[in-house]
Amino acid sequence: MTKRRQGFTLVEMTIVLFIISLLILVILPNLNNQRQRASKIHGHAMVTVVQGQVTAYLEDHPGHHLVDYAALTKEKYLTADQAKRAQEEHIKIVDDRAVTDEK
Repeated sequence: MTKRRQGFTLVEMTIVLFIISLLILVILPNLNNQRQRASKIHGHAMVTVVQGQVTAYLEDHPGHHLVDYAALTKEKYLTADQAKRAQEEHIKIVDDRAVTDEK
């Protein structure tokens, strides 16, 4: 009597690899879309934070109309990391409003 070897056949392994590759093809585009969406939401949140701090600065310093990141950082309205991150995300303060180049 011959021993029967236990294991998977080449056809079974090929089918499993095919199914895994199909799942990857379905999941990866969705992950990329979610990453882009999260980045966009984060950008809007940063603009809101900067605008809130600009507004608070102007309320606390009446008569000042030139607000920039240096003033916000010096007066502790933003941390240095927040100011750096906002500038990296191309958020500018124009006419006392936080604006971004991106749409």
